[in-house]
Amino acid sequence: MRHIISALVVDHSGVLTRVAGLFSRRGYNIESIAVGSSEEAGLSRMIIVVDAEDELELEQIEKQLYKLIDVVKVNDLPARDAVERELALIKVAANSQNRAEILQIVDIFRAKIVDVSSRAVIVEITGGHEKVDAIIALFKPYGIREIVRTGQIAMIRSSRKGESSKS
Repeated sequence: MRHIISALVVDHSGVLTRVAGLFSRRGYNIESIAVGSSEEAGLSRMIIVVDAEDELELEQIEKQLYKLIDVVKVNDLPARDAVERELALIKVAANSQNRAEILQIVDIFRAKIVDVSSRAVIVEITGGHEKVDAIIALFKPYGIREIVRTGQIAMIRSSRKGESSKS
């Protein structure tokens, strides 16, 4: 079962390596990991997508993360309570015969063309991983030259019970 873990960590070198090493030593596969600044100075937020077979395995992952000195807070973000997004750039082979079809797919998915050449277009798409996977599947028959994906980022919905918004 796919889980999204949000970890607030101290912002200094080596933290990402220690977190990745922990997962590697325990035999847990990281589907994606994204790290960036948080709302608090000196702290970064890691969004880690893992495949955990059950709640016990997820609990073990969280406990192991808390053992790392640089980890301040860990949360499992339930899919129903989280907003998830991913950014992807997809270079698709394009020529005068198929360019209109590719543009139709781009429009349907509310993606955008960010670069055009005589032989290819680069498409930018943002959305859930299912949306990104779906557009990739539609582009495959045209010939995908390159794909770059950021990995999932996620945030708990502000409408969640008991959560107050900061002003």
